[in-house]
Amino acid sequence: MHFVDAKGILSGSGGRVGMNIYRGCTHGCIYCDSRSTCYQFTHPFEDVEVKQNAPQLLESTLRSKRKKCMIGTGAMSDPYMHCEEELGLTRKCLEIILKYGFGLAIQTKSDLILRDIDLLSEINDNAKCVVQITLTTYDDDLCRILEPHVCNTKRRIEVLQKMQERGIPTMVWLTPILPFINDTEENITSILNECVRTGVKGVIDFGMGLTLREGDREYYYAALDKHFPGMKERYIRAYGNAYELPSPNAKELIKLYRDICRNNGIMCSPDECFGYMQEFPDKYPQMSIFDM
Repeated sequence: MHFVDAKGILSGSGGRVGMNIYRGCTHGCIYCDSRSTCYQFTHPFEDVEVKQNAPQLLESTLRSKRKKCMIGTGAMSDPYMHCEEELGLTRKCLEIILKYGFGLAIQTKSDLILRDIDLLSEINDNAKCVVQITLTTYDDDLCRILEPHVCNTKRRIEVLQKMQERGIPTMVWLTPILPFINDTEENITSILNECVRTGVKGVIDFGMGLTLREGDREYYYAALDKHFPGMKERYIRAYGNAYELPSPNAKELIKLYRDICRNNGIMCSPDECFGYMQEFPDKYPQMSIFDM
């Protein structure tokens, strides 16, 4: 890892405000879109860039921000990758979010998030906190191939359970679904049954498939050659150089996913899920012109 002083920490406006404390990742997921060249990394992806002044920038920004909102993190780089255990920058930022009464929508694959469950619970009590966990395969042997340097699916399900016990709402990212690998009814049903059991608020999927761009395509295909001999050639025959790679079973899997979610009161429309995560609760009156 290497350290930089960032110029800013929050991006976006209105209900879409996000932050990335780190750039790059050490989880090693074979399908990671963040490796794409369009994100213009100037350093090796595993050489994580650490925004060492992130807490100071965040405090300065939130102190002067009049209107409370939800703050998202984890979309580009996991806030609980391995270096966070040593550095604790994510925890420091959570303390600042709590201090200034903002909400949080945080996404991870790591059980390190349990270290901060006390803060997440306080943020949720004070405003709102939504924890998002990615689940791609119920088979832990396959999980070790697809997501080799992070906790397995069963452990992530335990994280969902512990969040439920604290009353913290959760979302699951059921994506990507890799054609010819984890695109089975058994896999989707097993994951969704756990979502039902653990009281997940919503499940996000974008069509039961995978996207590949320059940068992540090469990394993914190298992993296929290593772990699934002949699979790369099957992909090339089926999809060529396409960006979107839907599962051949997509239609059936989407119906299965929607039926299970709707029958159990779980949000399954991405727009509905994102709308929920971006909505800051009206628990407390917003600052008016007379408070300035």
